[in-house]
Amino acid sequence: MLDLLALREHVVNEVRVAVAEVGADRVQPRLGERLEELLVAGHARDCTVRRMAALDEIIAFLDDLLDPGAFSDYGPNGLQVPGAAAVNTVATGVSAGARLFERAAEAGADLVLVHHGLFWSGPPRPLDRAAKRRLQLLFEHDMSLAAYHLPLDAHPAHGNNALLAAALGCDRWEPFAGIGMVGWLPEDGIAVAELIDRTRHATGGREPVVFTGGPEHIRSIGIVSGGGSPYLGEAIELGLDAFLTGEPVERVMNQADEAGIHFLAAGHYATETHGVRRLGALVAERFGVEHVWLDVPNPI
Repeated sequence: MLDLLALREHVVNEVRVAVAEVGADRVQPRLGERLEELLVAGHARDCTVRRMAALDEIIAFLDDLLDPGAFSDYGPNGLQVPGAAAVNTVATGVSAGARLFERAAEAGADLVLVHHGLFWSGPPRPLDRAAKRRLQLLFEHDMSLAAYHLPLDAHPAHGNNALLAAALGCDRWEPFAGIGMVGWLPEDGIAVAELIDRTRHATGGREPVVFTGGPEHIRSIGIVSGGGSPYLGEAIELGLDAFLTGEPVERVMNQADEAGIHFLAAGHYATETHGVRRLGALVAERFGVEHVWLDVPNPI
């Protein structure tokens, strides 16, 4: 890979050669000819020039897209730890942690973008050794950390729940329970076996916990990724056919069975991979930087 410093040195050398060979007035045509020669010879075939973007511009783009100020969240959204001012590689993952940071450093990341950050609400707490290690990895490799929690769950196009609705085959969806989505399946809907299969496929092959107490044909489904079991009651009040979340709690089996609604829990981690991956892709497309998705599976 040809980085920007190597590219600059290469161009300077080519200019010097061109001036010596043809004179200053012929530099531009001669450089064009030389580039063609390099391409023909194969010297530039495998060279990739990595673009760089300002960290502040990327964060401003994400803040504008997700509007974190509109949410009362459990912790700060946006930039949590500043690192290098210039970014050419963005690494995405679900949850901030040492294993993710180690892999991000190996990938040469300048910015780590996650759904679950390092800092949460509550009184300040002293750092333990695990917290020190996490911060140390960021500082040593000059990596920034940015996190978007509820704003990323709720986004109507790029959020976890909207993307899950699309993956399940819903043809339309709208906000539900503040951060989730209620989706509608086309025509007469689908059988519960098909919904389970689609859920499995949408969450990387994970087998969901399922309570099948709902109707034969599923036309409507409430979706709240992660720890969304408390919102089952709102799905019941709306008369939805099914409800999908990440983590189950003990009471939901009886609650779903008695209300006549299908309940699926497909994993907190597994239901929250879509949104942050989409953010990475959007940043790469907008700023021309490299994006790497780092999967650190969590069975919960």
